[in-house]
Amino acid sequence: MPIAGDVLLDAAGGNAPFESGKPDMTAQPPAEPRARLAEIDDAMASIKTQIASADLLRQASGKPIDPRWFHRAKTALRHLQRERAGLVQQPRPRREAVKDCLIAMLRERHDETTWSGLVAEAHQRADREGL
Repeated sequence: MPIAGDVLLDAAGGNAPFESGKPDMTAQPPAEPRARLAEIDDAMASIKTQIASADLLRQASGKPIDPRWFHRAKTALRHLQRERAGLVQQPRPRREAVKDCLIAMLRERHDETTWSGLVAEAHQRADREGL
């Protein structure tokens, strides 16, 4: 799913412009916020790598980076950072909050050995059920 278009270096070492400076709002977002966070992190890392690569080429060739390209890259990065912050600050679903409370209560009531056994049993059960 393209988020802000691809940044590509052309054969001459110059920077090809972004396809679009805005996130793709027509695509269906993943149902799982963690999956979307992973996509955003990947896209941000890609943009940062491409900016760094363009800077290395600038240093090696002595030619300046195209300011329009750089502005679009930084704008796309800002959009992704804003979307990521919104996902991180979303309230957790009630079911997740209840699970966390239950885990905290059970952990308080059991010693470390018993707790480790319960966690191991839960992992085995999750593996059997394909979770």
